[in-house]
Amino acid sequence: MNQIMECVPNYSEGRDMAKIERILDCFRGREGVKLLDYSYDKNHNRSVVTVVGEPEPLRDAVVDSIGVAVELIDMTKHEGQHPRMGCVDVIPFIPIRNCGVEDADRIAKETAKIASEKFGQPFFLYEQSASAPHRQNLAEVRKGQFEGMAEKMKDPLWKPDFGPDHPHPTGGVTAIGARPALIAYNVNLDTPDLEIASKIAKRIRYIGGGLRYCKALGVMLEDRNLAQVSINMTDFNKTSVYSIVEMVRMEAKRYGVNVVGTEVVGLIPMKALIDCAEYYLQIENFSIDQVLESRL
Repeated sequence: MNQIMECVPNYSEGRDMAKIERILDCFRGREGVKLLDYSYDKNHNRSVVTVVGEPEPLRDAVVDSIGVAVELIDMTKHEGQHPRMGCVDVIPFIPIRNCGVEDADRIAKETAKIASEKFGQPFFLYEQSASAPHRQNLAEVRKGQFEGMAEKMKDPLWKPDFGPDHPHPTGGVTAIGARPALIAYNVNLDTPDLEIASKIAKRIRYIGGGLRYCKALGVMLEDRNLAQVSINMTDFNKTSVYSIVEMVRMEAKRYGVNVVGTEVVGLIPMKALIDCAEYYLQIENFSIDQVLESRL
């Protein structure tokens, strides 16, 4: 591949493997496209797919996956811990090699145009593709979720950028756009008290006065009876993983709660983990060039 672009679409299905496999098949065995990773969570009822490819083949594969999601996922019956507004909730395109944000922005808009015309799914442009400042933040775009989106879209400020001016009856609405690499990272607490996780999330996220490149919310892991702080890191070079972990740990102490584990959703850059190793091991004058695998 000369140009490499990444896409990390989030689908509102994390329980029915037959449906998840149908979506994944859109990325398998296609020239110019490589499925790198996928994860699904029954509590969130959500799947996250990481795929790379040349821009146009990647666009076409994503369009096909949107069609499958619209066909198979009925948002009127969807329940889960994670906020959501559509069968494909969000589709970020990330430039990786020999392409830039402008290329990712173009592919995002082409994907939205094609998919809205083929499937009747409306799209909001967000992040670096946003058509207005109030649409940049995904949380603002998603506010109201699927159940409140029909009323929200009556406001001219929330007319979609592509597609009909009302949600798809079962598919809802999708956010799409170009953005930098993001790390989805969750911290599990040894308490079933969701309110504690939500209070911690409010303290660590930027809009609550916390870390600059951190978004967070509290969710409940029903099958484990644990509360979780679910985090999106929008720039790990400026807000590190270890900074977030330590701030969660510190805030948890005021409630007599401990961190019992963490998890990465999807893929994570090696540098983010090396930064953590350097911090916790207190390695001096360390360079990524000292990692054996980086020399291979």
